[in-house]
Amino acid sequence: MGASTARLTRSRLLIAFTAVIAAALVAWFLAVPDEAEAEPAYLDPSLPVAERVADLLGRMTIEEKVGQMAQAQIPAVEDDPGAVGDFGLGSLLSGGSEALHDTPEEWAAMIDGYQREALDTRLGIPMVYGIDAVHGNASLPGATIFPHNIGLGAAADPDLAERAAAITAIETRAAGIRWTFAPCLCVARDSRWGRTYESFGEDPALATAMADDVVRGYQGEDLSLNTSVLATAKHYVGDGGTAYGSSTTGSYTIDQGVTELSEEELRRLHLEPFRAAVEAGVGSVMASFSSTDLGDGPLKVHADGHLLTTVLKEELGFEGFVVSDWAAIYQISDDYSTAVREAVNAGIDMVMVPDEYEAFISQLLEEVDAGRVSEDRIDDAVSRILTQKFELGLFEHPFADTSLAAEVGSAEHRAVAREAAAASQVLLRNENALLPLSGEESIYVAGSGADALGRQLGGWSGTWQGSVDAVNEGTTILEGIGEVAPEAAVQYSPTASEPLDGHDVGIVAVAENPYAEGVGDVGPGNAHDMKLSEQDAEAVERVCGAMDCVVIVVSGRPVELEGHLDGVDALVAAWLPGSEGAGVADPLFGHVPYTGTLPVSWPGLVADEPVNVGDADYDPLFAYGFGLRT
Repeated sequence: MGASTARLTRSRLLIAFTAVIAAALVAWFLAVPDEAEAEPAYLDPSLPVAERVADLLGRMTIEEKVGQMAQAQIPAVEDDPGAVGDFGLGSLLSGGSEALHDTPEEWAAMIDGYQREALDTRLGIPMVYGIDAVHGNASLPGATIFPHNIGLGAAADPDLAERAAAITAIETRAAGIRWTFAPCLCVARDSRWGRTYESFGEDPALATAMADDVVRGYQGEDLSLNTSVLATAKHYVGDGGTAYGSSTTGSYTIDQGVTELSEEELRRLHLEPFRAAVEAGVGSVMASFSSTDLGDGPLKVHADGHLLTTVLKEELGFEGFVVSDWAAIYQISDDYSTAVREAVNAGIDMVMVPDEYEAFISQLLEEVDAGRVSEDRIDDAVSRILTQKFELGLFEHPFADTSLAAEVGSAEHRAVAREAAAASQVLLRNENALLPLSGEESIYVAGSGADALGRQLGGWSGTWQGSVDAVNEGTTILEGIGEVAPEAAVQYSPTASEPLDGHDVGIVAVAENPYAEGVGDVGPGNAHDMKLSEQDAEAVERVCGAMDCVVIVVSGRPVELEGHLDGVDALVAAWLPGSEGAGVADPLFGHVPYTGTLPVSWPGLVADEPVNVGDADYDPLFAYGFGLRT
């Protein structure tokens, strides 16, 4: 090979090599995203939430979208935490205020473990954890427990209710939980309903007046703060108006039954509280188990596109997401594909499928693939869910912030709960101005509600149904009497079996045993009947027949007092006052006045129900709004 030929060959090789290098550089440059792509837009907190949602939605597969619409309970995944990531579950929950752990830090550690599974996915979409913190974070031993809604309705103080909700938010968020299934904005029209105590009362105006403040108490000014939780307005709509005997669920008689009203009446009695909650910016709404019959036959709310989409989302302008109740879609149809399809098409965005999340995801994907559920409907649902996740700050701070754990059950929080309990007391009788007591009397205390924290907490406290043996901490009414009136000489005999001589006054605290939902419905198959127990009735008769006496009714609704009022000088409706029994004692001894009024009409007999103000034959034992003052 000559010199000139060699130089030409080397030159060609150099050119070829340079071309290869240049091509490699171009390929590398094209493969490396620019600065904007290095951080996907949905991870940029400086962008508007709507832009972040749109960017993330555009990156998601249909499988990832449908996973966001599924919510499972902890027992369904605790043996396989990886399922949270494998199926891209949008949410987890603990049902019925389950007391799974003893401290906020233990709760947070559990939730963070599942959160890591959610984050360890292609797009790293965090899950959101929900619980029934309906009158305090009652899943957490040591938490502050407030009166149930019926007591707050008796107090009729929206500011106080807002403060209670704000404290509940702090004590819930401190455990790593960012979503509460509260407030219940149901309007209870028949006290035989087992959920009566979850209602603020029988008048829609009362629930409407409370809705705005309570939602703001839970959600605060900024959902991303560690003092806020996502609120849920429930149960949309009409669950408090179901007809007695219309339920087809087990032994239930009212709960999950049928609301038989014209649409005009449904709107007048049951819709307005939800309008107020929407205007307050509530982030989620839970659909009701119940059905509505507006004249064309019963239709489950979970399948009612008119109520869920046309009225709630379009007319009221609700921008959050609709979550189903516990496995409620199964009540739509015995055919699972029909149930899934009709629920999602009606407007359910997140489906609470406690155990069968895999079957739900598979079925919904099949419905989309077959064109029976549109991708636009899926995109709408997922956009609504993601919006609230961004608002909660989950993408920036997915793990629990337990910095406020020391405030759980603090003296400051309990002082508000005590104030709420005192404000909820309704004085129904006060012969010869027996109340307030001086605190220097010799007092005989009796009754099943006097020293039973579980009874004064009621349902949704540590467990779904609550328990006489409470898992929570607090002060019983008896202990509260000792605290408020330390100079009084107190003898306690639960069944009034001890000698009655030598006492100035008797206090008999009668009580219902705890219950929740339809288990508490009055009916032949249930244990709850709105009547005094035999032991309590005997205690009232014995004590009030021997001395001046006060009867305190600890209950989630009115109880039948016919035949039990002879000799009763003072009568107090204490409702379910929560963890601070001293709040019941405060007005009893004049530390604060009695100011509460009845949020529901009190019938003479259970058989008189339903009894509501405005009824043509309205003749209760004590009328709605009644309450003596001291």
